[in-house]
Amino acid sequence: MSLTKSRKTELIGAYRRGVADSGSAEVQIALLSGRISELTGHFKKHTKDFASRRGLLMMVSRRRRLLDFLKRVAPQRYLDIIKRLEIRK
Repeated sequence: MSLTKSRKTELIGAYRRGVADSGSAEVQIALLSGRISELTGHFKKHTKDFASRRGLLMMVSRRRRLLDFLKRVAPQRYLDIIKRLEIRK
């Protein structure tokens, strides 16, 4: 249910802001979005997995907090990331 190492490095490479960046808000939002999309596929098959659903809700709220932070600090970067990840707000 977690991201593979190759997928994680691919996401970091696509969304990083600099050469050595691996923890900026954009990267964290992209990684959380990848994990969220994998878990939503899991719930199509396992509808009664409530423990994992709690984890999914925590990830969604963490991504929401990061997006709110990015919107407050750098509105243009916020608009760019929601457009690239196709997140609705």
